[in-house]
Amino acid sequence: MDLHHTPTAAVQTYSPELRALLFGYTLQLADTSLILGHRLSEWCGHGPILEQDLAMANIALDLIGETRSLYQYAAELEGKGHSEDDLAYLREAVDYKNPLLVELPNGDFGDTVMRQFLFDGFHLFLLKELQNSPDPGLAAIAAKSFKEASYHLKWSSEWIIRLGDGTEESKRRIQKALANLWRYSGELYTMTQTEQQLAQSEFIPDYATLQPQWDAHVARVFAEATLEVPQNVFMQQGGKTGRHTEHLGYLLTELQYLQRAYPGLEW
Repeated sequence: MDLHHTPTAAVQTYSPELRALLFGYTLQLADTSLILGHRLSEWCGHGPILEQDLAMANIALDLIGETRSLYQYAAELEGKGHSEDDLAYLREAVDYKNPLLVELPNGDFGDTVMRQFLFDGFHLFLLKELQNSPDPGLAAIAAKSFKEASYHLKWSSEWIIRLGDGTEESKRRIQKALANLWRYSGELYTMTQTEQQLAQSEFIPDYATLQPQWDAHVARVFAEATLEVPQNVFMQQGGKTGRHTEHLGYLLTELQYLQRAYPGLEW
């Protein structure tokens, strides 16, 4: 299936207002997968064991593949002649709408696994529902990415349990990662104005219907891993509205360097 061209007929029937909303939302999804995919790619050659080095590289590739489809569709919705490369490489940090969680540094293996786990549940349950969207572009991309996301959640869930119910040192590290990262999980389910409008039009699910599934899975895995969930934590917000940590600027400097140094370069 050519995800870039399939939805063209439907897009032409949308009002300018709906196209703008769908463009913003699709861009947000693409930014999220791009930034997390890039973070995971930083592990390539540095994983704790070869098998997991390859696993993280493959998850990164899955996310970048999803990113390409989303940026292609976003460019089509925008209708200004931009390419996927323009959207990925030629925007400033404030224009990115990814949640803060995915831009945070890798830390140690426990930090990366925890970050991935917190995101994977949200990602999987969102893709599951987006397959039913009346928008054929989002539905097609979600259907293609859902199976890959299922593996991602399986991988991160198993590692949470393995580290939490493992050695004293692995338990200490993964509990510390949970304490540090839990405060960023709430933003995943905090809907922006764009998300709220699209949910009201039933183009995307209401995230309030997704969170109970995520809560149940997270609770089951943490219980098996013997981890304690932080209580009464203030949830950090801002990424999805363009207010980011300093880490995103450094990440984009590395990610965008070649395209900005040699505009339009192809290889």
